[in-house]
Amino acid sequence: MKQKLTTGAIWDVVVVGGGASGMLAAGRAAERGRTVLLLEKNQSLGKKLLITGGGRCNITNHKPDPRTLLPKYKGAEQFLYSAFSQFGVVDALKFFSDRKLMVREEAEGRMFPVSNRAQSVWDVLNAYVKKGGVEVVQGKPVSGIVQDRASGLLQVRLSDNSWVAARSCIVATGGTSRPETGSTGEGFAWLRSLGHKVVDNNAALVPLALHDGWAKKIAGVTLPDIKLTVYQDGVKQQMQKGKLLFTHVGVSGPTVLNMSRDVGELLQYGEVTIMLDLLPALDYAMLKEKLQALLIAESNKKLKNALGKLIPSALVPAVLEIAGISGDTPNHSVRHEERIKLIELIKSVPLKVKGLLGKDKAVVSSGGVVPEEINFKTMESRKVAGLFIIGDMINIDRPSGGYSLQLCWTTGYVAGSSA
Repeated sequence: MKQKLTTGAIWDVVVVGGGASGMLAAGRAAERGRTVLLLEKNQSLGKKLLITGGGRCNITNHKPDPRTLLPKYKGAEQFLYSAFSQFGVVDALKFFSDRKLMVREEAEGRMFPVSNRAQSVWDVLNAYVKKGGVEVVQGKPVSGIVQDRASGLLQVRLSDNSWVAARSCIVATGGTSRPETGSTGEGFAWLRSLGHKVVDNNAALVPLALHDGWAKKIAGVTLPDIKLTVYQDGVKQQMQKGKLLFTHVGVSGPTVLNMSRDVGELLQYGEVTIMLDLLPALDYAMLKEKLQALLIAESNKKLKNALGKLIPSALVPAVLEIAGISGDTPNHSVRHEERIKLIELIKSVPLKVKGLLGKDKAVVSSGGVVPEEINFKTMESRKVAGLFIIGDMINIDRPSGGYSLQLCWTTGYVAGSSA
């Protein structure tokens, strides 16, 4: 792959942005015999891809039926059907399988490479780009895109004031999450200048910061099966079950990430508290019976030791602190009202939300070009002929769990097949 760029040349396809969607789009266009230039402002391709899924890369979610998958893309399913019918989950898995990448399914349908390394996914895409003869130029920021009215060609302006021309241009510069990887959102300004309506970009899937000091003391503790219920001013807003991770500033994990955007909106109107149910499989009566049996069976032991057999031991000090009960109390001396308080707390540990962490911690960002302005059969702009818009450039919400990368694979492949 060459690094020296011949400016002023005319390419069949210029792809701007060398992330997951851009690499796939470039490789697919080259596979069709197109002359393809891939421009990446970083010194290397796929920087964000290498950190996804904690460096493990959650490549998709195992929902092969589009009728099950598409509702996850909150309100955009009517736009996405044509694209996913061309390249869906089954196609993405086959793409990687055909290139010797072994994958396995984990909780909630998440699909990861068996190697547990995002590098394995990157290697497949990089080989795909190389095999097609894509010319890749790295460390070359783009400053804008304009269309020549006379010829219809798209001119991609570079930061050194040179330019390249293309019959088709695929914009894959991503949103504004994880700006240290190059996702700084400049592509949205180019698309606005070309006449597109762009919804302001905001962090969508981010961890939450808490006011609670005790929560910060147990950073690193993971709770695999909990329930979170969001309240604002005492009114229930939403509920989700899943995994929770305590961090040095608050909480994270799939369950938190998936509700973070809604929590951010609620914070604009007042205080938000999340109730943490440590044992969602037990109702109040079942938990009461279980706690009572435990206290009787270990009547001469201390309460703090007995509770560790019911809830995660790391949370025992916090629960006792909030309840105002000494952990050194013998089990036979725990009063009725104290047992009631413990049961209520185990079912509803209050987490007082301070705010959302910034875009530097976001998994994806919301916002982008409104779907109505894109033809999803091809991913071509309805405003500018020859302009294709993919991946995080489109205003489509989705949860964590492989749905973002699947959107990249689908839109990238369709654009590469059409440009």
